Amino acid sequence: MKQALRQLLSDFLSAILFLVVYVVSGSLFAAAGIAVAAGLTQLARLRSTRRRIEPMQWMSLGLVVVLGGATMLTQSPRFMMIKPTIVHFAVATVMLRRGWMLRYLPEIVLRNVPEPMIVAAGYAWAALLAALGLANLFIALRLDFTTWAWFISLGSVGAKLAAFALQYGIFRAIVRQRLAQSAI
Repeated sequence: MKQALRQLLSDFLSAILFLVVYVVSGSLFAAAGIAVAAGLTQLARLRSTRRRIEPMQWMSLGLVVVLGGATMLTQSPRFMMIKPTIVHFAVATVMLRRGWMLRYLPEIVLRNVPEPMIVAAGYAWAALLAALGLANLFIALRLDFTTWAWFISLGSVGAKLAAFALQYGIFRAIVRQRLAQSAI
């Protein structure tokens, strides 16, 4: 689990920094600038150490650059509300890559959970994010800002946490079952 969280933090560092700087400063320019600088620095560090740059890392930086710039240009509340749909669709698209989840899982899961099940879980994540993107689009275009804020803060995050807990529970049960069988 620590490995997965470390990988996710690394993949979404520039996006996380964008959000933190924006919340603290209220400045889109500062948030976008710091996030882009952090993302480029992170990618340069990976290149200099000859490590592979994963699609999620490219996508995270691209989203910060493109969406941060578009937000600065439009200054539109509706665009700000629609942005999570773009993010969800972009992440879902990357998650359609077969086996994307393998790098986030600990070795014990990789040894004990069948790969087709892990791949299916990856596709389920893609479907969840696409569904959340569609729900966000509907809410952003049809409902008020307060409803949208509640959905983004609780509904979207809650759905992801519930999916993570479900997947964790299923994978853990499979690992325990396999380990118990091998001990016999």
